[in-house]
Amino acid sequence: MNVRFFALFAGVFCITLAVVTQGVLPFVEPSSRTTRVTSVVRTDFGQLKWTVAEATDYTEQQRRGRNIYLREGCWYCHSQFVRPVTGEIRRWGPVSEAGEYAYDVPHLLGTRRIGPDLTRVGLKYSDEWHLAHFYDPRMLVPDSIMAPYRGLFHEPDAAVRIVDDGTGNRTLERTEVTEGLFDFDSKQAIQLTPNAYGLLFVPLKARERKPIILTPNDEYTGETVSIAAETESLAALVSYVQKLGTNRGKWRDLFEPQSLEVMDATMPRSEEWIAYGKEVYERRCIGCHGAKGDGNGPAATFMFNQRPRDFTSAVFKFRLTKEPLPTDGDMLRTITRGIRGTAMPPWYELPLNDRLAVIQYIKYELAVDRSDPASPYAFFVEEPPGPPLYIGRPPTPSQTMLDRGKEVWQVAKCWECHGQGGKGDGEKAAGLKDDIGFATPPADLTSGQFKSGPAVEDIFRTITTGLSGTPMPSYRDSFSDEDRWALSYFVVALSAYKDPLSLQPLRIKQEARAALNDLDLVADKPERAYVPDPSVPASGPPAPPGEKQAPAGG
Repeated sequence: MNVRFFALFAGVFCITLAVVTQGVLPFVEPSSRTTRVTSVVRTDFGQLKWTVAEATDYTEQQRRGRNIYLREGCWYCHSQFVRPVTGEIRRWGPVSEAGEYAYDVPHLLGTRRIGPDLTRVGLKYSDEWHLAHFYDPRMLVPDSIMAPYRGLFHEPDAAVRIVDDGTGNRTLERTEVTEGLFDFDSKQAIQLTPNAYGLLFVPLKARERKPIILTPNDEYTGETVSIAAETESLAALVSYVQKLGTNRGKWRDLFEPQSLEVMDATMPRSEEWIAYGKEVYERRCIGCHGAKGDGNGPAATFMFNQRPRDFTSAVFKFRLTKEPLPTDGDMLRTITRGIRGTAMPPWYELPLNDRLAVIQYIKYELAVDRSDPASPYAFFVEEPPGPPLYIGRPPTPSQTMLDRGKEVWQVAKCWECHGQGGKGDGEKAAGLKDDIGFATPPADLTSGQFKSGPAVEDIFRTITTGLSGTPMPSYRDSFSDEDRWALSYFVVALSAYKDPLSLQPLRIKQEARAALNDLDLVADKPERAYVPDPSVPASGPPAPPGEKQAPAGG
């Protein structure tokens, strides 16, 4: 026997062992696969707590997406596991648990991290961000080495002309290609905006709608566009990616690295910081916000639900100031946390100096009205932000407070936009637009994807200041602090005990719900997770507090 024989034997043994453990045993002994995971839920009183729950299987669409993920070899470069190492926990979130892989056959743990780990990528980015990223990763991350996956898109060879539809709107010429992508006879329209290069993204939801080409800021002035249309395969792949990590519930709302409460920190103007901020902007922000900061970067055409911010207008949604302009602290909070449900991701991984520098560049170089080249108007110089408003500690929640919040919801007519159930389907929802003219649908508050942040203090801040540039007004002068806190808790409670991805009610025991609603229960870490009594079966969706849960089948 020589060295070659031992090497061959070792290789065959390892391959056989891998096949048996990864491919055979999971089918022979399915009971060995636990589905138990620790997961974060939002209670009826707005608190976020860890509890032991059951992982859910993939939907049919997500399973198709997983097969595409396998077929395209995504797992060659991306791992799917978070080890108990501080660096990984701080970057990607809680340590992986066995139950998260209960429905993964084969497992896609991976062996290399040429790209980032994807265990916790679900809901970190919006669907639109993923669509742009699959089309051309370097539109969003200039130094990315990921290959584009344009083969997953439908891209007609011929360009399509933009024409007048006879009612004052611009639409696309009716051709064999566009007839297959739109319903030109539909009474429902979808607004689409090409990027500066004439690329027009067409989502699947456009199939039953009439296209309206909207370019209020002359985003594109050409006469033809090139189309990149979403396909069923692409939608399935995005659906699978969004599923990753969501079996751990609303863990991201407790993720420490993106928590930031700085409100009034403001740096003096520095040309050195501005110059460095430009470098950061060109590496991280230009793909969506554009070279001029006008919100029309190459990837902006994919953001058909929420357009990127136009910095040149100096309209910023999220602030704690009475005046329209935010402090550096407000902008730092937005950059660090990101904006949930939109293509603006959290940038907590960027060094603090990078985030502070890009704020300087946005304030002093981009937030400038240059309509008169001879006399540019720098908003942050001419109209510096005032001091932040004071927000005290939130009061202790109670059922009485939730009831009062529901009353304020009716009096303030929040339901006109957000709907009686908070799903964003109110009677005025369809016609809402921002200051520029783009559609701005009201938030689905039952999703728990609050743009300004997940805490009740964040909701209180939004209700107090409103959202500049949108139909969301300020209620600071309309309601007392007590009423605004009550309304904030009511809004937060709309997403209580909901799956963060499917938005369906969690199957949770009545006793477990009562225990988790206990304000004195401490369950702030996975190792302190509340463990429900396994002898009491779950019986459908949970009952609201104060109501008796109906018996199963009754």
